[in-house]
Amino acid sequence: MFKKILIANRGEIALRILRTCKEMGIKTVAVYSVADKESLHVKFADEAVCIGPANSSESYLKISNIIAAAEITNADAIHPGYGFLSENSRFSKICDEHKIKFIGATSQMIERMGDKASAIATMKAAGVPTIPGSEGLIESFDKAKKMAKKIGYPVMIKATAGGGGKGMRAVWNEDEFSDLWESAKQEAKAAFGNDGMYMEKFVENPRHIEIQIVSDKSGKTCHLSERDCSIQRRHQKLTEETPSPFMTDALRKRMGEAAVKAAEFIKYEGAGTVEFLVDKNRDFYFMEMNTRIQVEHPITEEVIDYDLIREQIKVAAGVKVSGKHYFPKLHSIECRINAEDPFNNFRPSPGKITNLHLPGGHGVRIDTHVYSGYIIPPNYDSMIAKLIVTSQTREEAIDKMRRALDEFIIEGIKTTIPFHRQLMDDPNYLSGNYTTKFMETFEIQKT
Repeated sequence: MFKKILIANRGEIALRILRTCKEMGIKTVAVYSVADKESLHVKFADEAVCIGPANSSESYLKISNIIAAAEITNADAIHPGYGFLSENSRFSKICDEHKIKFIGATSQMIERMGDKASAIATMKAAGVPTIPGSEGLIESFDKAKKMAKKIGYPVMIKATAGGGGKGMRAVWNEDEFSDLWESAKQEAKAAFGNDGMYMEKFVENPRHIEIQIVSDKSGKTCHLSERDCSIQRRHQKLTEETPSPFMTDALRKRMGEAAVKAAEFIKYEGAGTVEFLVDKNRDFYFMEMNTRIQVEHPITEEVIDYDLIREQIKVAAGVKVSGKHYFPKLHSIECRINAEDPFNNFRPSPGKITNLHLPGGHGVRIDTHVYSGYIIPPNYDSMIAKLIVTSQTREEAIDKMRRALDEFIIEGIKTTIPFHRQLMDDPNYLSGNYTTKFMETFEIQKT
């Protein structure tokens, strides 16, 4: 087992990883930017190293600084969390070259699954259902136009290096294709330095359902059932739940088997998530694979009593997975609490938290790095907490979430708590009748 792990991240996920390391008797190293000097992960780690200024490109994304921090503290492993360098193949490779274990996928695996066009081709070869579309990257606009006509409108054009909805456009007819093609390429180039595009048939009003998997060095994979992540705004998830209210036992079995097939085909190692779009007929299609821990991993942990961070660390150290598949016995919901104003188009709201009261009680979990007096910097993602509730049934979980949201007090900044509270009373949400298009018609009421 590792003796010391450097956590190459910030915020709630850095603190989350740190806690499991301490429980396992592993020493921890926090890295931080100047803006995060007062963050809790810095205070609670065994050692802390400043790796640069507030700008993430000069700190959390600066590979040389992170490797240097690992070497001067004699860390024998690095956990990247999610975001930042967690799916950076070069970082994984450099860790390996410096004989520091990267707790995540190998560089080859990240390259294979990180490029979405390559990942789809791989999944087709594995026999996993995929959305009809282009075979790899599209070389020119003319070929894209011909392909769209062949597939049939509407189609979705996507950046191969995309994420967070950038470089992605739904095209409903030929007249608007040219403008959307150019804007998607320009956005992809600016965001990722790569304007490679591919195309898929646009699945209307789908569910976004993902399967959590864990694989070991021997190639053995187990799945930990599904999470429904359909409630999104601009392709950013707002709340998640497990089990999905849309799921049937038969569909869960088929999707779990497909996720295991995908991971074992590529000889995957570590924790990962196979993401699918599911249409109204419950036909599902591979969308992408995330080769890291997910933001929403706590709801899976809660329904099957399983520490995913601990399992990540154990697998990275060479321990075999249990070899069994898990199915939820309880119901869990996560609300992402962002420093944003839901009444003003979710505008970011950084600043000082002047008063904070966290909810508690049976079945209530808070993952956060903030505290009263903490100043939220404007430099990073606006998520400041995750509120997770777990109960025997979905109805009881929603009741518990209402109560917990009512107790959750954050003053000094705007947050998305009022949005989540209204969501818990929405008839479509209550009935489980929602898709990825939910937020296009949901209206937040000013109170």
